[in-house]
Amino acid sequence: MSKLTACERLEIIRHKDRPTVNDYIPAMFTRFMEFHGDRLYGDDAAIIGGIGYLSDTPVTVIAQVKGRNLDENKKSNFSMPHPEGYRKALRLAKQAEKFHRPVICLVDTPGAFCGIEAEKRGQGEAIAKNLAEFMTLKTPVISVVLGEGGSGGALALAVCDELAMLENALYSVISPRGAASILWKDGTKEKEACEVLKITAENLTDFGVCDKIIPEPDGGAHTNKEMTADNIYEYLVDAVYRLKNTDIDSLLEQRYHKFRKIGMFAE
Repeated sequence: MSKLTACERLEIIRHKDRPTVNDYIPAMFTRFMEFHGDRLYGDDAAIIGGIGYLSDTPVTVIAQVKGRNLDENKKSNFSMPHPEGYRKALRLAKQAEKFHRPVICLVDTPGAFCGIEAEKRGQGEAIAKNLAEFMTLKTPVISVVLGEGGSGGALALAVCDELAMLENALYSVISPRGAASILWKDGTKEKEACEVLKITAENLTDFGVCDKIIPEPDGGAHTNKEMTADNIYEYLVDAVYRLKNTDIDSLLEQRYHKFRKIGMFAE
């Protein structure tokens, strides 16, 4: 593993050429068919979801969309989902449960959208419901943090049986800029907050949050997109094989304990 600081990794995952789900989905899944809408309000371009084949296994794919240029970022709201995005994700996850398909979530967001319209449509409730429903979903769930995994916006797709992170990915309770704004009332201290938060893949493996670190090429995923996609693919094939052959009751119990053991407290 590289010895880059969290701040250096932040710069890498925000590189303009870093691969997104628009690169990874065609590279890893065949016969992918996208589904739209939450059946309540509308469709959210910040989350793409559908059915495809991972090797010869049918899976449900739910992924947060980062744009590769300004137009794509505007369309996907800079990868900040609205509540209808999370409701679409849950709709597809419940469908996967019904047909016994493993669920693969690709996480890449600075956080859920916090605009007035999102709050009016129940942003907090939508995220909370995902947390509750994914915890008891009777099918394997695998999540991979591709770049930024910010706050509840990421956690809504990261209640899973196994959480993997790309080598330079970051996963945190709040974005570094948001933490700096709260702690020091100065968003420009983002780099300082990045180091304090302990949000690298290595940090989170030590904490028991991350189960697998997926290597990236030297310099970051953008230097060799094909190699990065192959590394993610190899992990997913292995994880899906292991988890789909695990008794569902055992899987749910292990998932419960995975999250119950996270964190420390004292009375």
